Amino acid sequence: MAITDWPEGERPREKLLTRGAQALSDAELLAIFLRVGVKGKSAVALARELVDHFGSLTRLFAAPRNEFDRFPGLGPAKYAQLQAVLEMARRALAEEMRAGDALSSPAAVRDFLRLRLQGLAHEVFMAVFLDAQNRVLAAEELFRGTLTQTSVYPREVVKRALAHNAGGVILAHNHPSGVAEPSQADRWLTDQLRHALALVDVRVLDHFIVAGGRGLSFAERGWL
Repeated sequence: MAITDWPEGERPREKLLTRGAQALSDAELLAIFLRVGVKGKSAVALARELVDHFGSLTRLFAAPRNEFDRFPGLGPAKYAQLQAVLEMARRALAEEMRAGDALSSPAAVRDFLRLRLQGLAHEVFMAVFLDAQNRVLAAEELFRGTLTQTSVYPREVVKRALAHNAGGVILAHNHPSGVAEPSQADRWLTDQLRHALALVDVRVLDHFIVAGGRGLSFAERGWL
């Protein structure tokens, strides 16, 4: 059955307009983005198939273009649109994060880092540099690694902090395994970076690990 034949209150677009985006399932939200299905499948059916295939919206968003293009009804145009939507979301969160004290709006920082790091197939280490009033100066990817590890050099982190004249820094990296719990190496590295940055009067305010759709905070665990 085509979506146009559904009861009006159950059509994804009408449902969003009357109940709000939060009332829609992942597949329904994706169906609005897709707009149309393919022969024999409505946009919602195609969206469900995509979510099932990739396992989550996060993994779909991070899928390489060649895998995305394999599905009928998708292709370069849809891939470009999706990447544009994601980049707009990242920029909107970055603007929100820069608008004031990063510590007074930790949700914006966490959401920004999740959108930047979740779903990646390799480890990435990044830093959000803050001024003395905890306002965001810059967010930079500093190191990139493999599926299971990346090499982080404290001297380079210190150099970037000095380049921005930062007073504080929020560290973040992802775990492609999907397990957010930090390893002993993660905790050791955090201590090394905290001590190295303290020598130049830069405070490590938090370290987030992004994995499995969540962001674990070292500060919330009492580890900083």
